[in-house]
Amino acid sequence: MLKDITLGQYFPGTTAVHRMDPRMKILLTVAYIIVLFVADGYISYLAVLAFLVTAIGISKISPKVILKGVRPLVFVIALTGILNMFYTPGEGDPLIQWKFITIYKEGIITAIYMIVRIVMLITGTFMLTYTTSPIMLTDGIEKLLNPLKRIRVPAHELAMMMTIALRFIPTLIEEADKIMSAQKARGADFDSGNILRRAKALIPLLVPLFISAFRRADELAVAMECRCYRGGTGRTRMRQLHYSGVDLAALLVFLVMTAAVVLCKIFGFGII
Repeated sequence: MLKDITLGQYFPGTTAVHRMDPRMKILLTVAYIIVLFVADGYISYLAVLAFLVTAIGISKISPKVILKGVRPLVFVIALTGILNMFYTPGEGDPLIQWKFITIYKEGIITAIYMIVRIVMLITGTFMLTYTTSPIMLTDGIEKLLNPLKRIRVPAHELAMMMTIALRFIPTLIEEADKIMSAQKARGADFDSGNILRRAKALIPLLVPLFISAFRRADELAVAMECRCYRGGTGRTRMRQLHYSGVDLAALLVFLVMTAAVVLCKIFGFGII
């Protein structure tokens, strides 16, 4: 299960999505999340889904990788859908009514929309790290935070910390998987018993994982100091960020998708 978590991984490529300016990808990802929560009705969701599928197809990221990243969150997604189905009131007679359980048609529709929304949200945010290297992601975040330097906000340091934290997710997951395999070889049982017993069984896993994380952090700090890293002051970049025609095309397609979602929201197209 731990190996299925792909957040923070980068898959190199030369596609149009990979070549996009990281600033544009970050801005489009944030705007995509906002539009996804504005969407209402199946036509709006189809428009957002078409944009997402197009981006995945152009990036040539394997659908297996996408499904692998969503798989660890299936329980959370299903639980969210079930809660929305049970607690959404409706009009008219309920479809199912048994003791304290009451399910309306509106509850089922809301649950389906919520599940689709979460899956598209996860997939869309994963695409940012799948197609952007850590260095480019750091440069993009720093450039976007540059206006905050006027009020003495350490933009470079914040961008570096966020990128390092994101990049270390797959590293720590791999380390946790190795420790778990070693503990299982010594007779540890992480799969049987109730929730409380499983939580107690994780203690032998968490202690060496924290020790390994602190050791890696110390090694990274020493490596950065040996390379004379002193923050963002006076630093130069081998690759300068520039917007290109690919960024403009992506922005235009996104604006068309946003306009379709807003029109559907205003005029009620596709809303059941």
